[in-house]
Amino acid sequence: MESHRIAVISDTHGILRPEVAQQIETCEAVLHGGDMDNPEIYSRLKSIRPTYAVAGNADADWAERLQGELPTELTVELFGFRIYMIHNRKQIRRDSSDYDIVIYGHSHKYQEESQGRTRYLNPGSCGRRRFKLPLTMMILTLYPESHEIATQRIDLPLPPARPFAFPAGEPGALSEKDMHKLVKRVMRDMDAGRSVPDIAARNQADQALVEQICRMYATHPGVDVDGILDRLERRGL
Repeated sequence: MESHRIAVISDTHGILRPEVAQQIETCEAVLHGGDMDNPEIYSRLKSIRPTYAVAGNADADWAERLQGELPTELTVELFGFRIYMIHNRKQIRRDSSDYDIVIYGHSHKYQEESQGRTRYLNPGSCGRRRFKLPLTMMILTLYPESHEIATQRIDLPLPPARPFAFPAGEPGALSEKDMHKLVKRVMRDMDAGRSVPDIAARNQADQALVEQICRMYATHPGVDVDGILDRLERRGL
């Protein structure tokens, strides 16, 4: 029976691991769910296999320069299957029931779900590891004759988990849950017009870390908690 292997990846965040590239070489195309982080990753993927991708919240600084080549949402038809792609599933504003497959990312968590005839697929993150989440990608196999699909989860070797540390080098680290809560509180306090020292004192947080969060929130309109966490990780905080 005719079949076609497609590599599905997301949230590479500036890293294309050798194990991911090896899997891509066994496929006919790549679907990337956003947050490549830089154009070099996009170029490398295209040099291996035809690549269809959308921009994520971490791609806004450079994606616009590609003149529409990296949109925020994309419809692709591959081997008779209609595929809709967007980085954040919560931002879908159209009826997706007409699609066979919806590809998304953002959460860094591998997910598969069916709603009617539509399969919603999140390959997780195969780039920079967030907290204790696994590094994953997906192999999607399409069967045009029977109009069926099969998915295979690929778990990648894990680097050591790195908690968020205070930027000033002070002792201690924050868990994923605590860091998420802190960023959310800092954003709320900033919306209320409070100063950085006041926010740091109210939340018993390192002032340098609070300043970083406030700067990211102020300079990236529309950024959410996950977007700020991504940027903090990339800066090694």
